[in-house]
Amino acid sequence: MGERGTDVARESAALVLLDDDFASIVEAVKMGRRIFDNLKKAMAYIISVHVPIAGISLLPILVGWPVVLFPVHVVFLELIIDPACSIIFEAEEAEENIMRRKPRDADEPLFGKRMFILSFMQGFFSFLAVAGVFWYSLNNGGSESEARTLAFITLVISNLGIIMVNRSWAKSIFALLKVKNPAIAWVVSATIIFLGIVIYVPALQNIFHFSFMHLNDIVISLSLGVISVAWFEVVKYISNIRKVELLKN
Repeated sequence: MGERGTDVARESAALVLLDDDFASIVEAVKMGRRIFDNLKKAMAYIISVHVPIAGISLLPILVGWPVVLFPVHVVFLELIIDPACSIIFEAEEAEENIMRRKPRDADEPLFGKRMFILSFMQGFFSFLAVAGVFWYSLNNGGSESEARTLAFITLVISNLGIIMVNRSWAKSIFALLKVKNPAIAWVVSATIIFLGIVIYVPALQNIFHFSFMHLNDIVISLSLGVISVAWFEVVKYISNIRKVELLKN
């Protein structure tokens, strides 16, 4: 006990209860599990979001396309990625079943094989969407700057989608909308506002090597960005069905 215990007991103890309340142990375990979960979510997101960035940076070199991402684009993306890792996932609430889980193995890795594969696949589908819209635009009369703008919008929307789906690997994105996380609104709103500014303000448009986008262009990029992460919701749904069946058995 931290308040009533002797100095000798406190110094030799492996665990000290500062408020002399055994219920604090339960809360500490819950907090530890939440922190562990959120670290895994942040790591999954980091892997996912950097796959399309690396892929779309290397692809033009391999196939002879015009440059898609300039350094200024990467800086813009990192201004989304950093707050997502340090604010959004850190503030995420604990999963509903967090205290009904069995204690994990002390030797269990923070990032397992299954999580790495799923994270990589999230990024890979995002990469396919970005590369696809860039290729389509170039081959249908679009200029280099138009194709780059479409690809970048798709990448940003996909990035936001990856953030949303990785908030929980159990709950659907519709259920997650009901879970409070004030940082989500700030990051998403700021991203959309600044994306609009760099596309439609002529001075910034030139710096980013962008072109003016019409509504149908925005709809195409928005749709592809959403579709690139929608498959993971299906994975969640199937996984939840299997868990229910196992519980019944």
